Amino acid sequence: MSDLIKKLFGTLAQKPWEKEQAVIDSSHTGKTFNISNQSSAVILIFGVSTVLFSLILTGYLYTMPPEQDTQFLFKLNLLWVNTIVLFLVTYFFNKITKDLKKKYTVNIKKNLLIVGGLSYLFLFGQVFVWYQLMQDAKFVSTNSYFSSFYVFTALHGLHLLGGLFFWGIVCSKTLKLKESQIIDQSKSISALSLYWKFLLLVWLVFFFTIYLFNDVFIDWCKSLIT
Repeated sequence: MSDLIKKLFGTLAQKPWEKEQAVIDSSHTGKTFNISNQSSAVILIFGVSTVLFSLILTGYLYTMPPEQDTQFLFKLNLLWVNTIVLFLVTYFFNKITKDLKKKYTVNIKKNLLIVGGLSYLFLFGQVFVWYQLMQDAKFVSTNSYFSSFYVFTALHGLHLLGGLFFWGIVCSKTLKLKESQIIDQSKSISALSLYWKFLLLVWLVFFFTIYLFNDVFIDWCKSLIT
């Protein structure tokens, strides 16, 4: 990360009109950051998705009904289980990327399958959470507290499905390769790992927002002021 910052601000500080810098620029390969095309596409998705998720969060914070029990969602044990599952997906992706860097390819196929299985388990878990809410007569139309949750989890689920589509492509290619050839898929696998980390981060931001921004937290803030 520090090298990235140095490159970024070092580039901003350059003076291309000076002769010395012109010589350097003329010999430049044209690639400033060592980022693959796959990772660049993921970063672009980050930008668009962050705006969408931010709008949902803002809507949740500004329209939450004052009479709503803001701890309601956390009474659903499956919501906590799903969060742990998403952590496990990221954990196994980290194992895969570390093995690729070490060129240790023995467990990569198995771990890729585990990642896919856990991701589908997370999606099925979220659908079941919706089912639990609907059984309790908590629908999208109930109020903004529940509508924000439905919209956010639906959008997050769509992003995960999109990731699973590309996971399927990469996984099917990797499973057909010999262990010595798996390293050729490192750029695609690393991009998928980066994408799943983003999904985990977005999930945690929303999770902690609905956990912190509740009546108990607001009353505690008021007690500090008074």
